[in-house]
Amino acid sequence: CSECEKFFRGRSTLFRHERLHTGIKPYECTECGKSFGQSGDLIAHQRFHTGEKPYQCSECRKFFSNRSSLVRHQRLHAGEKPYKCHECEKSFGQSSDLIAHQRTHTGEKPYPCPVCGKSFSRRSNLIVHQREH
Repeated sequence: CSECEKFFRGRSTLFRHERLHTGIKPYECTECGKSFGQSGDLIAHQRFHTGEKPYQCSECRKFFSNRSSLVRHQRLHAGEKPYKCHECEKSFGQSSDLIAHQRTHTGEKPYPCPVCGKSFSRRSNLIVHQREH
């Protein structure tokens, strides 16, 4: 890749990767119009509309719409916490939890309430707050 110098075995893989840099998203959901850079991402997205959940946890039998959600879930059973905070050494099972945790060190609150202006470190906390208005 001329943009980031990563190497790829095939031209099609390189071409697909280059879309990350160009922002080209040729795969559009006919249901809601959202666009994706890779066909696999569109297929996974469409499962939200259909409710299809083809991936099952062998431990608890729970179903998931995409493989990455299943893998993330399976870490709970295994007790794996591969995402470590370099500031305080605390570990997390999900990268999103680490990112939110790191905001406790930086004080960053990137989710402002459009009604009152109060800011939150997690989007989910903003959503709960907005129900109070």
